[in-house]
Amino acid sequence: MPTAYGAEFRQDVIDVARKGEAPLAQIAKDFGLSVTTLKRWIAIAERKDSGTSPAAAESAEVRELKKRNRLLEQENEILRRAAAYLARDINPK
Repeated sequence: MPTAYGAEFRQDVIDVARKGEAPLAQIAKDFGLSVTTLKRWIAIAERKDSGTSPAAAESAEVRELKKRNRLLEQENEILRRAAAYLARDINPK
């Protein structure tokens, strides 16, 4: 079963890792962690520091792209109707 580490311990390990004085593998070994755990802690800390998560940034981009897509579809429909109207005047039946 994984060992639960306190928030203070995690922050201390992250601070040491961010200094960059030693490779992550060595830092993880010194603190009795796996490299994967250390990398995950650093990634979580970076997301907290930046204030946004990658998922939030992607969802904002998706919303913006959907909005742009709707606008382009509306413009396309207007052009299609205008072309039909003008073609009707050129070739009366």
